[in-house]
Amino acid sequence: MTAIAVVGGGITGLVAAREAARAGAEVTIIEPARLGGKVQASAFDGAVLDEAADAFLARVPEGVALCRELGIDGELVSPSARRAHVWSRGALRVLPEGQVLGVPTDLDELRQSGILSPDGFARVGNPPPLHVPAGDVAIGHLMRSQLGDEAAERLVDPLVGGINAGDTDRLSLAATVPQLDAAVRSRAPSLIEACRAQRAGVADPGAPVFFAPRDGMGALVDALVLDLSRRGGEVVSGSAASIERVGRSWHVAVDLGATTGDAQTSARALLAADGVVIATPAATASMLVRDLAPRSATLLAGVPYASVALVSLATPRDAIERELDGSGFLVPRVEGRAVTACSWTSSKWPHLAGDGTVWLRASVGRDGDDAVLARPDDSLVAAVLTDLRDTMALLGSPTDVRVSRWPGSFPQYRPGHLDRVEAVERDLASTTPGLVVAGAALRGLGVPACIRQGAAATRQVLAALDAG
Repeated sequence: MTAIAVVGGGITGLVAAREAARAGAEVTIIEPARLGGKVQASAFDGAVLDEAADAFLARVPEGVALCRELGIDGELVSPSARRAHVWSRGALRVLPEGQVLGVPTDLDELRQSGILSPDGFARVGNPPPLHVPAGDVAIGHLMRSQLGDEAAERLVDPLVGGINAGDTDRLSLAATVPQLDAAVRSRAPSLIEACRAQRAGVADPGAPVFFAPRDGMGALVDALVLDLSRRGGEVVSGSAASIERVGRSWHVAVDLGATTGDAQTSARALLAADGVVIATPAATASMLVRDLAPRSATLLAGVPYASVALVSLATPRDAIERELDGSGFLVPRVEGRAVTACSWTSSKWPHLAGDGTVWLRASVGRDGDDAVLARPDDSLVAAVLTDLRDTMALLGSPTDVRVSRWPGSFPQYRPGHLDRVEAVERDLASTTPGLVVAGAALRGLGVPACIRQGAAATRQVLAALDAG
């Protein structure tokens, strides 16, 4: 029987392992921490709430299709609140619904929102002809040239930068927002016209944008793990230390952690496999392939990461003076706040609406701004509370708090990122057939993108084994 080793037990790795098991392979996942990676849920204030990703895109097929295959599609729910806000110019203002990743398509909505100053709005309304860049560019560069500095900083950056914990002045247009890259290259008269055409092409604009299992995204991980177990998949709790080619096999050295009495000891195991999928952060992948494919190792090591923390709060409803009329709000970088976004969790999800209690989840940290994350938990929570008191009229103190830290969790796609990825893929295909690297560091960090990459990686490994 073909044996496949999967290094990394996040969503990409779990899907890769399941794909191999479905093909009849013997599968082993190597993972030192919790399965699911950054997709985790845990108990908070009497409920089970997500610690990181709380939904996946509904309009791309991979997430919904996987849930259907796992038999949990009937548990999917979508946010009841579609409206979101932006903290801009001293107030929470409604984000125009007629926007595409921050690019406005309804100028009346934009004007009424008050997000931009009169001068900033006038600049958006008078865009220059759309210039198609010769290659990949930074998102901010294009948005500033098309919409002006203010719209780039108060519309696009909080939305796109917030999703990616990044700085749009340093994020790749092609790799980070392919939808906008396609709009730019459509040869429409302006970026706004191109985005209007995209919106007009959406089959059902009223369809849900996001889905999540009713019990949180952790339910997706649980279903994947159960399905893999039923198919005979195994999990080794440990860290891959090295990979080498021995004849026609791959040998993966695994450092195992074991506890005997009060002592922590370690041992090393050797796992032989016919094929390997590496589904880890880029730095780990780089270390594992450095002796096998030095060029790929160098390219992978060059992918930077940002760190974030999510602060969950429970508070009495009467301790908030404003109506929570939406899913939450974003905070532009130019506002200089610690909080980058706040989800009004119990308003966003209908099944989480509590009696008299409000659940909030504030995001902290982004590319180039690690200072706030260096604070201890109590200082971090204090900074979050200060921002929420100023922005959404939060009074008093929360009744429960949870801090979830995610160091080095968001890969940052710099301009030219896709060229880097293609160079890695070509190099590995020629030097290490049967070994593939996949995951958020390469071709998308959302859950559907990781699902797609995990399945594709396994298919590539199996194809290489069949060919040779």
